[in-house]
Amino acid sequence: MTSGGALARVIRSAAEQSAAAAAEVCELCAAPVAGEHPHLLETAVAEVRCVCRPCSVLFADGGAGEGRYKLVPRRRVRLPPVDTGLLGVPVGLVFFVPRSDGTVTAQGPSPAGAMRWEVDAAAWRRLAERCPPLASVTLDVEALLVNTVRGLDEHWIVPVDDCYRMVALVRREWRGLSGGGRVWPAVEEFFTALTERS
Repeated sequence: MTSGGALARVIRSAAEQSAAAAAEVCELCAAPVAGEHPHLLETAVAEVRCVCRPCSVLFADGGAGEGRYKLVPRRRVRLPPVDTGLLGVPVGLVFFVPRSDGTVTAQGPSPAGAMRWEVDAAAWRRLAERCPPLASVTLDVEALLVNTVRGLDEHWIVPVDDCYRMVALVRREWRGLSGGGRVWPAVEEFFTALTERS
């Protein structure tokens, strides 16, 4: 046995362990999950969990879990411009999530993560009357995602996991006080990918 061979095995073993640790697994059964995989919302803590396809089937149409988990849908619907000024939110990159308890939250990405505040539920209902597709948003697991930053006018109904991906992207790419040169092109790419995936 040569020292070079032993060193190569140690390096290869460490790389394999690192890759295995980085691989995502189902948070219910621990099976490996593909890069594109379903998600569940754990309702008590409003956190998204990765699941494999077989486990996700258990939660389709309000199946297993007695309401503890909700399957995050996969639909993405581009809307015509929506006048979100009714909701009193002063930021141009934000998502709105109507909740099972009757509240509506708005969340906007920032360098520190998502900023969150409550929106007037009556204002949300008025907006849904003006834009009927909003009435079809699945409570807790779908959102109205809006981007009016830098002259854009994007309005989408998307799964909440898309919104959390957008928050992570902004946090990762933000530099300095104004975001730097990378964050806004990355946000535009994110919305282009939504178009391609819808």
